[in-house]
Amino acid sequence: MIQPLYALVFGEVAVILVLLFRTPLRKPILLLLDRLKQGRGPVVASTAGGTLFIIMVSLLFNITQIEKRSVEGGGVNPTDQILFANQLLEASLLGFALFLALMIDRIHYYIKEVRMLRKHLEAVKKLDQKSEDAKNKGKSKVVEEED
Repeated sequence: MIQPLYALVFGEVAVILVLLFRTPLRKPILLLLDRLKQGRGPVVASTAGGTLFIIMVSLLFNITQIEKRSVEGGGVNPTDQILFANQLLEASLLGFALFLALMIDRIHYYIKEVRMLRKHLEAVKKLDQKSEDAKNKGKSKVVEEED
């Protein structure tokens, strides 16, 4: 269970790095994320995230049970120590993977917002430039008529 979690975490870190810096892979990943957020994608993502969260809560519950056993038994069992360390590692990797998934979602949202704001700003600049050109033409005609 630990190896797939490491792969998931490293994959999510790679996606975040690709999204943060302008690389040739940024556009395909943005398109992939756009498609994942359409149709049934959000339902599937929330179901998978919820399942991972429930597994993490279960692992945390098992960790507390192991701690209670060691306190009640008076001594620390080596097997319990190994189980405790293994489940703590799995729970922390799951929590970190869920956090990174949230980060990917927010970065994707902000990139889309910045793109829309840039398009809007360009449209406003073009409109402003057209109105300035129209004013300048009107002023030049008035100046030519006065001469």
